[in-house]
Amino acid sequence: MRSRSVLAVAASAALATTLVASVGTQATAAPNPNSPAKLTKAVTLDGLLSHLEALQDISDEFGDRAAGRPGYDASVDYVVEQLTAAGYTPEVQAFQFDYFEENSELFRTNPDRTFVNEVDFLRNTFDSGTPEGTATGVLFPVDLRLDAPTLPPSTSTSGCEASDFTGMPTGAIALVQRGTCGFNVKVLNAQAAGAAGVVVMNEGQPGRTGLLNMIGDATGLTIPAVFTTYAVGAELATTPGQSVTVTVDFAAEERTAYNVLAQTAAGNTSNVVMAGAHLDSVQGGAGINDNGSGSAALLETAIQMAKVKPNNAVRFAWWGAEESGLLGSEHYVAELSDAEADDIALYLNFDMVASPNYMFGIYDGDNSGGTAAPGFIPVGSAEIEDVFEAFYDSRGLPSQDSEFSGRSDYGPFIAVGIPAGGLFTGAEGVKTAAEAALYGGVPGAAYDPCYHQFCDNLTGEGQDAALYAALEADYDLVGNVNTEALDVNADAIATAVITFAFDTSSVNGVRVPGKSHGAGRSVDAFRDRFAG
Repeated sequence: MRSRSVLAVAASAALATTLVASVGTQATAAPNPNSPAKLTKAVTLDGLLSHLEALQDISDEFGDRAAGRPGYDASVDYVVEQLTAAGYTPEVQAFQFDYFEENSELFRTNPDRTFVNEVDFLRNTFDSGTPEGTATGVLFPVDLRLDAPTLPPSTSTSGCEASDFTGMPTGAIALVQRGTCGFNVKVLNAQAAGAAGVVVMNEGQPGRTGLLNMIGDATGLTIPAVFTTYAVGAELATTPGQSVTVTVDFAAEERTAYNVLAQTAAGNTSNVVMAGAHLDSVQGGAGINDNGSGSAALLETAIQMAKVKPNNAVRFAWWGAEESGLLGSEHYVAELSDAEADDIALYLNFDMVASPNYMFGIYDGDNSGGTAAPGFIPVGSAEIEDVFEAFYDSRGLPSQDSEFSGRSDYGPFIAVGIPAGGLFTGAEGVKTAAEAALYGGVPGAAYDPCYHQFCDNLTGEGQDAALYAALEADYDLVGNVNTEALDVNADAIATAVITFAFDTSSVNGVRVPGKSHGAGRSVDAFRDRFAG
């Protein structure tokens, strides 16, 4: 694999000494935490929160921790420093990726309202190019049909004819509606009539209410144009003459991101146990649950395992640019030779393990939920699921299947036949009443109400005060982190990692040296191991 040099500061003995002290006594508290019982005792909530606080500090300084931006580079440096202090020799693997930065805006005055990019509106993506710029002017509704939700699709002819813009003042922001003719026709007609910017709203019938990319040949377009939901367009239309600002501004370029990898010094390197979590946030937020939680739990597990001498080498990974499309893990797997891929016994993935309105989800490796296509799940994944189920059972805790979809960093691994498993406490999905009966929390609310938002932080800033107060009636929260879920799942992570570090026979049939048991080891045996 290709790598860049670890920062000199991370390699300096003086800083390493300081970092050992900053980790506290955790790294030396258990001289050899070589069983699940010992390791889970060593992985503490205080240690986990110290990592999350560091990631929050980074976001506070740089604005976010998104790949290709300074906050992500600082997050990489933090993980490298912590691993170096614990005694690992981390490797930083660089890769190039297509970086996008959206700064487009839609703003209305009197009353003031800032609409949310990619939630309320999208910039255009015309085949002929997307002109950037800012325009402010009075809003001019163009032949709208606000009764369209009750009519057949494509009833509206808004903006299809030059005559639709009669009476529009020069420099206005034209509000046109989807229907009858192409988006490119509407925006070019608006420009020809003197509009300084264009807002195109969806039409309003079922299936025609949300966001849609505007494409087509709009050659000659020079003014900013955005597309909104029907609800946003209808809201704007209720106060014609108000001032509206439309901004189309984005960056698209190639940048560098990084994966961080660290492997135990001991263990069979022909039967490697991998465990990973993505380190990047979305743009504009700290990403403390998504995925500071998985990154912190994995980091603390690695730190506490530094003195363990496992039978199988354990390779820890923190992936970059997951939020851009699993790009870090895809790059890593693509760089493996066939022999290197064959040496990986299994992969464990931890993405969002502390959602404030959590459920304990386990990747459905045996496909008992029937959501995966035949042959999609590699053989051995069911046995990984068994280990996690046995862990929750041993604690007397509920758990449930989480769809085995490949939509996180385990996707590239299963694509080459490597068995996988992992944990997930929920994102934008809604908690059911049945789940609330099992786990507590608020039914009808998202598992993570701050998913991919600024409020996914430790400070509580931007969160729905009433909802989070209701959650705190059942849970201990620190900002957007459910500390109970984090504490339990960190133990689940530590348990699975160290269980497979000593024995993968249930997954791939590789026996522990000197042992006679083989593939298909029972869950009861795992429960015995959990007991210490």
